[in-house]
Amino acid sequence: MRVQSENKVIVKNCVFGGPIPLICLPLVAKDRSALLRQAAELTQLDPDLLEWRIDGYAQVEDTSTCLEALNALKAVMGSIPLILTCRIHREGGFQEISQETRMKLITATMETGGVEIVDVEMCNEPAFIEKVKEIAQTYGTRLILSYHNFDETPDETAIHDKLLEAQEKGADIAKLAVMPRNYADVLTLLGATLKARTGAVNVPIITMSMGSEGGVTRVAGGLFGSDLTFAIGKESSAPGQIPIGELRQAMSVLYK
Repeated sequence: MRVQSENKVIVKNCVFGGPIPLICLPLVAKDRSALLRQAAELTQLDPDLLEWRIDGYAQVEDTSTCLEALNALKAVMGSIPLILTCRIHREGGFQEISQETRMKLITATMETGGVEIVDVEMCNEPAFIEKVKEIAQTYGTRLILSYHNFDETPDETAIHDKLLEAQEKGADIAKLAVMPRNYADVLTLLGATLKARTGAVNVPIITMSMGSEGGVTRVAGGLFGSDLTFAIGKESSAPGQIPIGELRQAMSVLYK
């Protein structure tokens, strides 16, 4: 049996840090009609969660339009929990968005009660993170604090310390994604995940090694302590994601 999180996070019917890693599918549509069409298709695949990468939405600067789309999206999704991500550009965001706009959008979506989880990068200013954390606590939204490195894989100590930093900054869930240059880097990511899970990090963890070399972490990362993996339903949101059907088949062997 895989090592579970000391502190579990329960969102609707999903348990982060439980006996089986969760599967999330990304929504990366540019307009409302495509968003709702994608959501209808992805819900049929029965994912544990959906993530709306709202940073890829063409009307992201118009908060009221985004809130209307969110309301329609939730009606299509039914009981599936939603992660709201407005990714900062320097960590893989689809477009440049001002910090003021990002804060306004993240805050407004949480205030509707229609977002179960928000993902915010640790590279944001401390005041930005603190404000998001305060709003999240007010409205009962769970907070992912994340770190993304599309250039390299830091060493094991640095990865472990990033996950610990997320916990210390108040994350309900700590997330880290890195780019491997070889398979040794993949082992570094897995080793650091296990070290964090069996050591000082007691909140749920999401870790992945991106790209083709890192694909194994999306299937087997849960054995080392990662509590959620991202798959492809319609379109990918990061390099190395695997179609959900293939991922489920592989995971069924590992997590009996």
